Amino acid sequence: MAMTAELSLPDRQDRPHAAGGRSGLRSGAMLFALFLVSAFAQIDRILPFILAESIKAELSLSDTQMGLITGVAFAICYTVFSLPLARASDRGSPRFVLIACMLVWSAMTALGGLATGFLFLAFTRFGVALGEAGAVPAGHALIARRIRPERRGLAIGIFSMGIPLGTMAGFGIGGAIDDTLGWRVALVGAGAIGGLIAFFVWLVAGPTPPARRAPAGATSFLRSSLDLLASQPFRWLFIAAIVVGFAAGPFYVFAPPFLIRTFGYSAGEAGLAFGLLQGAMGIAGTLLGGRGFDRAVRTGRGGMLRKPAILFLFAAVTTTAALFSPIGWVSIALLVPAMFSFAYMLPWAFGTAHRVAGPGREAMASSLGMVGSSLLGPAFGPLFVGIVSDAATAADIPNGLALGLLIVPAASALAGLVYLIADRRLAAMPPQG
Repeated sequence: MAMTAELSLPDRQDRPHAAGGRSGLRSGAMLFALFLVSAFAQIDRILPFILAESIKAELSLSDTQMGLITGVAFAICYTVFSLPLARASDRGSPRFVLIACMLVWSAMTALGGLATGFLFLAFTRFGVALGEAGAVPAGHALIARRIRPERRGLAIGIFSMGIPLGTMAGFGIGGAIDDTLGWRVALVGAGAIGGLIAFFVWLVAGPTPPARRAPAGATSFLRSSLDLLASQPFRWLFIAAIVVGFAAGPFYVFAPPFLIRTFGYSAGEAGLAFGLLQGAMGIAGTLLGGRGFDRAVRTGRGGMLRKPAILFLFAAVTTTAALFSPIGWVSIALLVPAMFSFAYMLPWAFGTAHRVAGPGREAMASSLGMVGSSLLGPAFGPLFVGIVSDAATAADIPNGLALGLLIVPAASALAGLVYLIADRRLAAMPPQG
């Protein structure tokens, strides 16, 4: 975490008193704590995926019941609570919201290890969704209160880096614990560690200074959301988030099965290759994306979203080629730009949304972005791929899964175009600090 040393705090005018200051080391500790929050939020979210077979066998659950727990129901619950929790982070203390959310989802993860049937397990997963709904908005609000605007891109990148690493750890370590100690130990252990991380956040974050400028009026979170969406640049950012969801959702669900079915890889081989590359691209993408965004903020030359837009257009071409490549390793290599683009986009998308929203509305801006990317695409994108693949198989059309996965490059290309439009709208806005 040496890269955090260059991150500095807001100017003195942004801090209510000297005790609220943070040295470079303290700022680095806070960002490390936020990275752990992001990683364990992802671990607790995806653990049921790798533990699914063991859970189903012991609790006598069907695939439909597991799908309800981990799919659409989780996404809807996550979306419903994200906006009010974001509002609370903007209006009050993001530190308090983040710690409270961590304690809720960690406790619910641990309680999942005690489940004896579908209803109790579903209740715990809804609790996990409720808690995790506040993680990103509160974390971003905390960064906005503590980090200078020209350094926030890297800070958001470090925070977002927990997503790919959490995915790797959740699948790898969760699967190993399931094989040796059982799925209940995996859930209880993850919940217990999450509680310890919440205590660590409480120690290093300290009292949170107020937002530089409080939003005017005591409007509801729905009114605040509509106010943000009334802004043309923000509206295009929200549309881009929706489109990216239709690219990323099917990609992560069906890319490993595509490699297994098309090239005869084993699950272990496909998982290792895909997982390691995804982790590496996630780290590189979030950090380089954060640095690139900070550089764009400092230079102020415009083109805030041009780089991620071009990268998405390039990834659309390489992903299309990957789906029809006759060689396995070539197909895997051609999937790498898509992995990188999804990670590289995060600091740019969130950082730009924060600048459009203005001080005191960063959490709400992040929440709306998460709503856009998490609700429609992950729920309906994989469904579309499955329908196309099944129809192709029924019609004896070879490589049916690849045909369904064409939604990924199509959505990637559309995302690139939408980001270019958002970039033009953003250029028309007055400069912000």
